[in-house]
Amino acid sequence: MTTTGADRDAMGVGSWWWWGRRRSAVLDIGLALVSALECAVEGIGFADKASLPVPVGVLFGLVVGSTLLLRRRWPIAVVLVSIAIAPAEMGFLMGIVGLYSLAASDVPRRITAVLAGMSTLAVFVVTYVQMRQDVAQVDAGPADIDPSGWYVPSVALFTTLGLNAPPVLFGLYIGARRRLMESLRERADSLEQELSLLADRAEQRAQWARQEERTRIAREMHDVVAHRVSLMVVHAAALQAVALKDPQKAVRNAALVGDMGRQALTELREMLGVLREEAAPAAPAVVPLAAVGRAAAAAAEAAAEDGPCLDAVEALCEQSRLAGAVVELVVIGEARPYAPEVERTAYRVVQEALTNVHKHAGGAKVVVRLAHRGAEVAMQVENGPSDVAVADVGLPSGGNGLIGMRERVLRLGGVFVSGPTDVGGFRVSAVLPASSVV
Repeated sequence: MTTTGADRDAMGVGSWWWWGRRRSAVLDIGLALVSALECAVEGIGFADKASLPVPVGVLFGLVVGSTLLLRRRWPIAVVLVSIAIAPAEMGFLMGIVGLYSLAASDVPRRITAVLAGMSTLAVFVVTYVQMRQDVAQVDAGPADIDPSGWYVPSVALFTTLGLNAPPVLFGLYIGARRRLMESLRERADSLEQELSLLADRAEQRAQWARQEERTRIAREMHDVVAHRVSLMVVHAAALQAVALKDPQKAVRNAALVGDMGRQALTELREMLGVLREEAAPAAPAVVPLAAVGRAAAAAAEAAAEDGPCLDAVEALCEQSRLAGAVVELVVIGEARPYAPEVERTAYRVVQEALTNVHKHAGGAKVVVRLAHRGAEVAMQVENGPSDVAVADVGLPSGGNGLIGMRERVLRLGGVFVSGPTDVGGFRVSAVLPASSVV
């Protein structure tokens, strides 16, 4: 992980005024002291040339030399001070360090170029004048040296470049390197934030996949258990009613109850088998978050391929007839195969609707309509008012049947409508696209 500016502030760094680190403050204070001492010593000669008292020259040198303390906060001011005191032949260290600080700072390059040019020109003029005076004072010099020719300007130019060019170039290099490191640090922070967001989104998708799988399992359990157990309760009530009057019919009802119980257990075992295959790894392992959604989708697909289809609707209606209900099946259009999820959803809608009839409308006549259309398949289960002569078997209702049917149909992009009829019955209608993509 990288340390950002906020992290540095949180760690207590940044309380040293404008310095980011303690060692930076110590370095600048040390340089300012050395620069102040240098300028104070050079102030003695300046006071002698300017006919000023020596204490004034020394004090002036201390003041101007200590401005190097501001090189990180105001590098332009330091360079301007070094240019201003160049005629007094003061501030050698200040000029070098000031140019380096200016080039390494975030000051626009055009301002840096102008100030570096002004400093170079000031140093060149001072060096040229000083060397000309020194050469002129030499009584006996080499015969081939002409003070008024090329010698003094050339030496002054090389001296000036030797003093000013290295700090400027080194400062430009350090500034570019610092900006590069800051850019890399910002990119690392940005990537870390993006990775954190991606991890959060992956966790959300995994949570959504787990929740979707739980909902699907709950729907399957409800469909399997509710329908079979409802028929078993109906048959048990009929068995209780006819046990003494018609022993043969009681035997048939008992056999039906046993068959339905075995069918319910078989479907539950198949469903639990699919869940165990998907959820039981060979050894404990860390599963990537991205694999959770694929596992849930694979489980849903496996359960869809093994589930019931529209061909079993006739047997479903026959089971309700055996339970004493009057069920009429009407098929419109030519039957054809559909996607496994479509056929399974259509079957479950009819199954749950018939279960609701057994629960809430005992003895009512039921009409099951199944229509095969060009690009869709429609199903409708409509029952009339319940027969008051039929005893209520007391089946509990959790209120999840219609919700589960609606979720199934809408998940495939279909339309679901349910509600009471004008004659006191209830109607459940659903339309599914023939080629649904889950």
